[in-house]
Amino acid sequence: MWGNSFRDRMAEQKLFRSRAIFMAVFIFALLSLLAGRMAYLQVVLHDKYQDLSENNRIQLRPVAPNRGLIYDRNGILLAENIPSYSLTLIKERVNDIDETLDYLKNLIDISERDEEQFRKRLKYSRRPYQPVVVKHKLDEKEIAQIMVNRYYLPGIDVEARLVRHYPEGETSVHALGYVGRINEREEERLDKKQYSATKHVGKLGIERRYETELHGQVGYQKVETNARGRILRVIEQEDPIPGKDLVLHLDQRLQNAAAEAMKGYRGAVVAIDVATGGILTQYSNPSYDPNSFVTGISHTEYSGLRNDPDLPLFNRAIRGQYPPASTLKPFLGLSFLDAGAVTWEDKVEDNGWYQLENDERLYRDWKRTGHGHVNLHDAMMESCDTYFYDGAFKTTVDKISPFLAQFGFGRNMALDVPNALPGLLPDREWKKNKRRRSWYAGDTLNLGIGQGFMLATPMQLATATAMLAAKGKWHTPRLMETIGGVSEVENMKKLDDIELKDPEDWDKMFKAMEDVIVGSRGTGRALRYNLNFRMAGKTGTSQVVSIAQNEEYDSETIAERNRDHALFIAFAPVENPTIAIAVIVENGESAGRTAGPVAKQVIQEYLEGAQG
Repeated sequence: MWGNSFRDRMAEQKLFRSRAIFMAVFIFALLSLLAGRMAYLQVVLHDKYQDLSENNRIQLRPVAPNRGLIYDRNGILLAENIPSYSLTLIKERVNDIDETLDYLKNLIDISERDEEQFRKRLKYSRRPYQPVVVKHKLDEKEIAQIMVNRYYLPGIDVEARLVRHYPEGETSVHALGYVGRINEREEERLDKKQYSATKHVGKLGIERRYETELHGQVGYQKVETNARGRILRVIEQEDPIPGKDLVLHLDQRLQNAAAEAMKGYRGAVVAIDVATGGILTQYSNPSYDPNSFVTGISHTEYSGLRNDPDLPLFNRAIRGQYPPASTLKPFLGLSFLDAGAVTWEDKVEDNGWYQLENDERLYRDWKRTGHGHVNLHDAMMESCDTYFYDGAFKTTVDKISPFLAQFGFGRNMALDVPNALPGLLPDREWKKNKRRRSWYAGDTLNLGIGQGFMLATPMQLATATAMLAAKGKWHTPRLMETIGGVSEVENMKKLDDIELKDPEDWDKMFKAMEDVIVGSRGTGRALRYNLNFRMAGKTGTSQVVSIAQNEEYDSETIAERNRDHALFIAFAPVENPTIAIAVIVENGESAGRTAGPVAKQVIQEYLEGAQG
């Protein structure tokens, strides 16, 4: 019995020993495998996992530069950056966007427009971990609500950023333009590095033309974050370089004066500094508030602007192309003289019409009874169409069109006015190529009174008037005066100065244009009252609809939008011109009653400011 017990114990010890050795070997093998794996991860793959760990904890975040400011010539701030708080969402850190939005709606007011704009931004958001704005311009109560509940809102944050703001609102939008959200097409075009932290880009006007200079250089922050992506500390920082400030020739006082004078009218005002070519005024009416576009305009509001019959989005100053009508006569008169077709003393008998040989058509004068015997001075003062029919016929289009081109007609000569249209300066070649027809003598007669095919923008009329006031000396029209404190005028589109065969013709034309205002029979004589400076000008009436030869123009029977446009050009003071201006009042009919007073008010504001 005892022997059996001993033998069993020995067997158990042997079995235990063998099992213990097996387990020891097995555990040693596992430990060796684990040690090998740890060595592989920590030694062989050290660099890889260090980078992954570092990237999870350390992030390189771009920092947007402050956009450059825009000032007028007197230091008035036209475009600034103001602080604004926005609710943002990072989609990669949000499990369910719809559920998160529903939660947010219980905390703060998120309108349908906010949600619509957010989903549009989310769609165009391509960079990973890019914050997408849910709502702009949070107030203090909304910020508090978000911050208190932030623990339950992973991926949601409140960001403070600078937003573009235009203090002068709608008075200068057609010159300045505005910035707006970067869209998909712009994102493909823009430098991804430079715009990695930028949400807005110049869309129109000066904001677009000088986008590169105004934007600045992007900066970077190397930050440490926690598991929720919240910044714990900034490790390194490269400060962004702010955009350059821009000073314009634009005079906000004149913009305000133009806006006040143009109330109730559709049209445009452009004024230019005769000595420099600087654009003092570029105003189009009606207008709109650019601040609505900065953070995203609603479909309803945009549709209201787009469908408005008065076309507030349309920049009439640079894109409105109108027959210049009688405002072209000073330039036409100089072309007649320079071609040797007429002299200042030559007279034409005006019985109220003009007729070509072998042509039954009568080319009517605006005054049905005619002006009698008139020379060039009288024809300018009274705006006698018959005289200019005759002068144009004698001079021919082959000499008129090249002469007018010297004043910038038929092309956009402004340095930094994007999207400006060139107007139309017709000639034989143009009609043959575009209309597939020959040029007729009647076409020349129509050109002789600024009608027919001829088209000009208010910018072109102001440019030509400034060159006339400078006696043919060319200065490129431009809005920019300095960028970052430096004047940059290279790459300017240059025209040659105009040298008349008889330089005295400049002064004689000045006198004729002054008599348009102060002469007893001048078409702009209504402007002479309370006029405390010498002004030279020319009225114009541009037809909107054709009137048959046997009919007379009767505004009472014509729809308001079919009535004639009123145009006016002027410069002052006559003895030493410093400002030139062009005004168009759509359907304004009489320039002496509508467009003329607008020009007078703007010029007076400018001269009084210069004296002050």
